[in-house]
Amino acid sequence: MNTQEMMRILDSIARDRNIDRSVLIADLEQAMVSACRKFFNTLDAEEFACKVDPIAGTMQLYRHGQPLEMEPKDFGRIAAQTFKQVMIQRFRDDERMSILGEFTKRVGEIVTGTAQRYEGGSLIVTIDRAESFMPRSEQIPGEQFAAGDRVRCLILDVRDMGNQVKIVVSRGHPDFIKRLFEVEVPEVAERIIEVKAMAREAGYRTKIAVASIDSKVDAVGACVGVRGSRIKNIVDELNGEKIDIVRWNESSQILIQNALKPAEVSEISLCFELGRATVVVRDDQLSLAIGKRGQNVRLAARLTGWDIDILTPDEFNKGLEILSETLLNVEGVGEDLVDRLAAAGMVSVFDIEEVGADVLVNEFEVEPELAQSLVQICSEKAKVVAEVQQREKEEAERRRREEAEAAQRLLVEGIPAEGLDAETAAAAILGMGSAAGGGDTASAEERAGEILGDSTTS
Repeated sequence: MNTQEMMRILDSIARDRNIDRSVLIADLEQAMVSACRKFFNTLDAEEFACKVDPIAGTMQLYRHGQPLEMEPKDFGRIAAQTFKQVMIQRFRDDERMSILGEFTKRVGEIVTGTAQRYEGGSLIVTIDRAESFMPRSEQIPGEQFAAGDRVRCLILDVRDMGNQVKIVVSRGHPDFIKRLFEVEVPEVAERIIEVKAMAREAGYRTKIAVASIDSKVDAVGACVGVRGSRIKNIVDELNGEKIDIVRWNESSQILIQNALKPAEVSEISLCFELGRATVVVRDDQLSLAIGKRGQNVRLAARLTGWDIDILTPDEFNKGLEILSETLLNVEGVGEDLVDRLAAAGMVSVFDIEEVGADVLVNEFEVEPELAQSLVQICSEKAKVVAEVQQREKEEAERRRREEAEAAQRLLVEGIPAEGLDAETAAAAILGMGSAAGGGDTASAEERAGEILGDSTTS
């Protein structure tokens, strides 16, 4: 047996698979013991022993503690096959434990791998010598990789599944963006700037609140970089996902105001009992504050930890008026109690119904019987208000539909539609496009342009 060649092979395996050399030698000894037991057809685990010199590679077999004068080549085909199977299995186990130990230490790290294929919606990514997978839930919606593409991702979890190591990677996790900031912004990596909170809807928008422990360092400016250079690198890595960098503040009111930017906030009322913030914005800021499909307010709520309600001044004042009228009609309730409730963030009959009688008794020193009565009255009023709001919503939707249908008819008939607002004209164009179904597309587009042109200039 060529012992030097055997040791060179063991050294190569130890280096390539990151397995300790002594572990491989122990595997070799155990495999040789298994071959001896197979050759002599014995079940006694203690009957045989093997010792391999780690330097010279010489091998000595023992039976019942006495040297056994046999060479590996004397064992025959069946024992040799047993030796081979044991070695392969133990090498695989050693490699699995090596990968488990290495990647467990790297959880939370950003790594760069190579995309291999998709399996059942999950992306298989090769990282170094290990294979990882990215579940659909951890992918950025709409993002696709081809085989061989470079994939930058976060090691999210490492699991020992018995016969294999399962490495879970992610591009959709909020911590992925946090680690990207640490890479691109040295102040974040050095903990001069601290990431206080983060809310993300992968592929669409992220809000991140930052604060600086050094008064000379502007947290937001450092994260954006000169002419947006730092934030641009992160946005490019995320394929254009929008990132809002919010200045952290210990005051919940200021933080909520910052989180709702670019919308301008007129007033914020906090109700600590409900964990709710009622935010008042001007009519022209309402859609900006809510965001597309409610995304801006939803992310702001997750970032700040408050349940945020967006209201216009008219809606806010109307809610207060209804609350005031409802409570003042109850004997024993004065203006001072209404003012105290409003100051505590309870600005509608819905809030009184939700907080319950215990809060009124404990926090506002209201008599238990009166508190129960107030909650009951507000609950009944809340049902009436909800019905009215639902009717108004349905009526507004009906009017909008009728206006769109009327505008569509005018458009189809070629009648000038002067005075139509841009939204109604656009709705008419979309409705006509779906109804026309293969008509004169060019002329329809021309008429749509005329209507939009008239509406913008009138």
